[in-house]
Parts: sequence; C-alpha cells; structure tokens
Amino acid sequence: MTASEADDETAPASDFIRDRIRADIESGRFDGRVQTRFPPEPNGYLHIGHAKSICLNFGLAAEFDGQCRLRLDDTNPETEKTDFVVGMQEDLAWLGFEPAKPPVFASDYFEQLYDWALDLIRAELAYVDDQDAETISANRGGFTEPGVDSPWRDRSVEENLDLFRRMRSGEFADGDKVLRARIDMAHENMQMRDPVMYRIRHVTHHRTADTWCIYPTYDWAHGQSDAIEGVTHSICTLEFDSHRPLYDWFLEHLDLPGDRPEQIEFARLSLTHTVLSKRKLAQLVADGVVDGWDDPRMPTLRGMRRRGYPARAIRALCGHIGVAKMNGVHEIELLESFVRTELNATAPRRMAVLRPLKVVIENYPEGGDEQREAINNPEDESAGTRLVPFGRELFIEQDDFMLEPEPKYYRLAPGREVRLRYGYFITCTGVVTDEAGEVIELRCSYDPATGGGQAPDGRKVKATLHWVAAASAVDATVALYDRLFTDPHPGRDGTDPLEALNPESRELLTGAKLEPALADTEPGTVVQFERLGYFALDRDTPQLFHRTVGLRDEWARIQKRAQ
Repeated sequence: MTASEADDETAPASDFIRDRIRADIESGRFDGRVQTRFPPEPNGYLHIGHAKSICLNFGLAAEFDGQCRLRLDDTNPETEKTDFVVGMQEDLAWLGFEPAKPPVFASDYFEQLYDWALDLIRAELAYVDDQDAETISANRGGFTEPGVDSPWRDRSVEENLDLFRRMRSGEFADGDKVLRARIDMAHENMQMRDPVMYRIRHVTHHRTADTWCIYPTYDWAHGQSDAIEGVTHSICTLEFDSHRPLYDWFLEHLDLPGDRPEQIEFARLSLTHTVLSKRKLAQLVADGVVDGWDDPRMPTLRGMRRRGYPARAIRALCGHIGVAKMNGVHEIELLESFVRTELNATAPRRMAVLRPLKVVIENYPEGGDEQREAINNPEDESAGTRLVPFGRELFIEQDDFMLEPEPKYYRLAPGREVRLRYGYFITCTGVVTDEAGEVIELRCSYDPATGGGQAPDGRKVKATLHWVAAASAVDATVALYDRLFTDPHPGRDGTDPLEALNPESRELLTGAKLEPALADTEPGTVVQFERLGYFALDRDTPQLFHRTVGLRDEWARIQKRAQ
C-alpha cells in the first residue's frame, strides 16, 4: 500500500500541523510545495512509536500532494548497522508506505556539513574545544545559573581551522577535542550554550567505512540535511521543542541552497506496559530476555508483525490518536482493540484445543468417519464453509470440564449435557483418572438427533464447546503472551524500567491439537481459534502459533469503567 492509499486511515480533517501547512500553501511559502521526511537512526528496528511519525509524515505528503522521503540519520557509527537500515525499509513497506524516492542518508552530506562547519569557523561562530565531555557538561551551568566559557573559546580563526582539519585527518584520539558552536553560554535555553557540532570517533561507519573519524551531532546534521533535501516541514516529536532555536540558528547562519525548512513538534505515541527506548530494547535483546528484535513480545514493528498484528490496525490506531501538542500515554488495550476489530473481519475461524482432555463418545459408531460443516468467518459470507472431521474420540479443553462444578459453571460435568460446536449434544457419563486422581479422559454419550445444532424435543443446553477429532488432529506448539512489563508505566518513578519485567510474559504449550485445515496454513497467517482468540502461524518455525490477541475487548471494559 502506498501513502496515498493509506491516507484515509491516517489523516483527520484538521489539526495544528495541517492548519500550518494549509496557511503556508495559501501564502505561497515554499512555492506551495510540501515535503516531509522520516529520519530514524539505524541503531535498532522501528517500533510502534515510529509508526505514528511514519503515518503522520507520509500522510501529510499524500494529503497535500507532496512527497515524503526516508532519511537514515547515520551520524553515530558505534551503534548503527546495515541490518537495521535494511530492516527499517522492510518495516516501512510492511506498514504500507513507499518513500517518494530511494532512501538517503545523513552520511551522504558529510562533506557538505564539513564545509559548512568551516564556514562557521571563518565567521567566528564555531571553535575547537579541548575540554572533555564531562567538563563541557559540568560547565554548561543550570536553568538558574549561566554556563562557564571554555578557555579555548577565543582561539583564532586560523588556529580553529588548523585544529579542525587535523581532527578530520585523524591526528587526535577520541575525546581529545570537539567542535562547538559559539552562541551564548548564558542563554536561557540550555541547547544554545555552545552546543557540540562534531566529536572524534575512530569507528568504522556502516557506509563510509574509515573515510571519516569525526562525526556530526544530530543537532548539527538534522536541519542542514532537511535544507539540502528541500524539506519544507520538519515534523519532530515534542522533546525537540527546545532544540528548535538551535535548528533555526544554524540555518540562519549558513548560505543555503533554498528556503529554510520549518520544524514543527507533535506528541509522540506512548503505550502502557511498554518501553520504547531503543537502548532498553537493545538491552533486552543482548541480555537474552527476548529472542530478538522480532520477538512477539517486543513493541517493534517486526515483533508485532510476527505476532500477527495487521499493519492496517496500526495505521488505524495512529489515525485515531491524531496529532496533539502534549505527550500522553494510551492504554495498550486500545491498540489491541484495533487489532481485534481488523482480525474479526478478516481472520478465518478454526478449532484448536490448547490443553487437551480426551473424550470418548461410547455410543458413536466404531470407525465412524463423518464431516461436519463449519463456517469460515461469520463476518464475511464470501469466506464460505469447510468440512471438519468428527469421530468417536475427541479432544476438548481441560477448562471445559469440572468434576465438581462451581456455581454458574455451565460447561461439561458428570451427568451434564452440552453442545459441541458444529456437532452434537453430548452428556458426560463417566470419568477416567490417573493414580494421582487427575482426570485424564471422559466417557460421554451423544444424541444423534441433535446434529442440526438443536434438540428435536426443544431442550436447551447452557454451553457450547469447541473440539478437535483425535484421529485427524494436527499437533502444534502455541505461545501465549502476557504483558512484557507488569507496571503500566515502567520507569516512571525513576527506577530502571527493566525492573518491571514480567518473568511470566510467555507460556509455551507443546501439546496443542488443531483441526486438519490448519496444517495447510500459510506462514504469517492469522486465524481465530474459536473461543480462544486470534493466533498467527510463525513465519519460520513450522506449527508454532503465536497468540495475537484475545477475543475479549478489554478496551471496551476500560471505557465503560471510566464512564
């Protein structure tokens, strides 16, 4: 899906960003052009927070007949990898967006950025500082006290040019020197107190190899990259609000090829029970807490795709949340409700038993071979029906039987009759237990006259159970998931968010039994296991199903409770 095709899901009628763009178009600013960009750092894979920025930037470009480009902000070679670059492009395509042109990189502009830095030095607006990072930080001052000028702040233009060129040539070690902008160490905005523009890093870059050993900071590279590409509206999250004066300062003091882009900030997407720091996510991977960046418990787009989240549901969530000026946290149940709504309309229905309990229907014919007709999706008549094998021996869920039923328990119990989905009425007539007294098998009888789903005499039952015929059952492993973090707001109290990790976030069931139609499921397909939820077949591991989301709409319950 292209950005224009996804536009109807992501673009509300009006918000402060769209109003700003409309005003610019009406005034003739940027010659009526609209160009945005999505600029992630290739130091990890994209997560659900990035999805909002993607939908916004690509949605704006589509709505105003403009273009959006993918730019990889690769200015920190210590954490960046080509695998992340490739993965980000794959995730972007899966989410449903196609950049206007091939991707570009901040590293494409390293030479131009270097030349512009020389221009600032010549204009006495930048200088080489010998202080280390700790000293620079300590001397920045605070919100109530000015910073302290560097003892190297008044170096001559000639000395600064010489030192900066020698920094590039590799003469100095990491941390020996930095290039800083000369602005105002008493500025009320901490970002304007002589920010660092370049630091020395003798690290191989994923694209430029060892060509460079000095690398621009994000603040120095960001606005200039926007200007080079012709970006009109640079859409950033709110944490860059205080960086905007610096963004504008750099652009004001350079001889740019075109109009200055405008930075506009919006509230990022945050969810409960979720951590979106790529540094923390990388730690989860490195420590083996999860299986990788695509672990279904991860908030990455790769993890959500593996778990079975439809891209359309993620886009719908971003469109629903809209654009705001204040950060907030949304319940993860809201995301799950969009996933559930999409899958309810599209996912085929199948029967599966996760914790099987054997049932023998003693009055059913030995060797009986019967096919029962089952509906593939009640929300989609065009999905049709399928035939499900039925036999003398079946599996039902262990939870669907209770030896001594509690009040309001209406499922199977000794002497009780229930309906089998697409099958017959059965009555439990006996129980087989093991040496420990655990129930391991049920003996039942069935009423052949109830094959139409109702009893001819009009008697009613209070429960309908799903089942799988033992003779044709397909074995599978099923992964059940709980929240990765037990705390709805991990780390909010100042503690390490990883302290709130849920040690029981995944349960693997190795003895699940599936109806035979599931043996031909395509990897990545999501199906509804009737009465149990939605499950996605793993893309790499045969007969491993991940629980995508349950059937119960927890978001509706939360909303009702809030009223």
